[in-house]
Amino acid sequence: MKRTHDFAAGRIRAACQAGTGILAIANPERKNALTAAMWRAIPEAIHWLCSEGDVRVIVLIGAGDRDFSAGADISEFPTVRKDAATARLYEDENSKAFAAIRNAPVPVIAAIRGICYGGGFGLAAAADLRIAAEDAAFAVPAARLGLAYPADAVQDFVLSLGTQLARMALYSGAAMSPAQLLACGFLLEVTPLEALETEAMKLAETIAANAPLSVRASKLAIRAACQQDMDLLREAEVIGAATFDSADYAEGRAAFAEKRKPRFIGR
Repeated sequence: MKRTHDFAAGRIRAACQAGTGILAIANPERKNALTAAMWRAIPEAIHWLCSEGDVRVIVLIGAGDRDFSAGADISEFPTVRKDAATARLYEDENSKAFAAIRNAPVPVIAAIRGICYGGGFGLAAAADLRIAAEDAAFAVPAARLGLAYPADAVQDFVLSLGTQLARMALYSGAAMSPAQLLACGFLLEVTPLEALETEAMKLAETIAANAPLSVRASKLAIRAACQQDMDLLREAEVIGAATFDSADYAEGRAAFAEKRKPRFIGR
């Protein structure tokens, strides 16, 4: 049964069905630009999907049929970023949204079409896997606006783009194509526009069919390696060791022996 929940007056939409969650940035009339309320809602939506929705994977998309996200809604800047004090509060909300994607207990797949700029690009960079349509366009225009990109979120660009392209993106503000980002490994795949959501959902369904504890242990181990975090590494080791006593491991062995698809329950 499909379940849905709206946040930020419907500008952030969450839905879940059969272990797959959808998180939609829904402000299409402004190219899915993110208001302050939308930034605050992203961690809430991730929490709902993982706790109430019991999802095993999340697909992050832009609502409508044109854009992923133009980033922060600049029309709010005279209020929410009018000086250093208000900007610090605003950027703290941005950072919490990036962290919610980066640290989600399940894999997050960004399905990107059209404009993917600024904070929208940052959300995609925080995701585990990224697929883009051929019409996607990527840029970080902060330097052209006289702003500094949130320092703690720069790590996502460095890890996903590599140091050279991260520097180019942040220093120049220049646009980058899907072909460039496929070549550097930022993108897993580039698809025709009409195939984007189908391919993203196909990947999500493949992940959701696997043993949740195994996937969670792998995600933690990868995060630990990327962030060189020994606490995360120890947590991944504990979860990984627990898989050998899990019902899912027994089910995986039985399914292999019986030549059938396993039915994992996450325990």
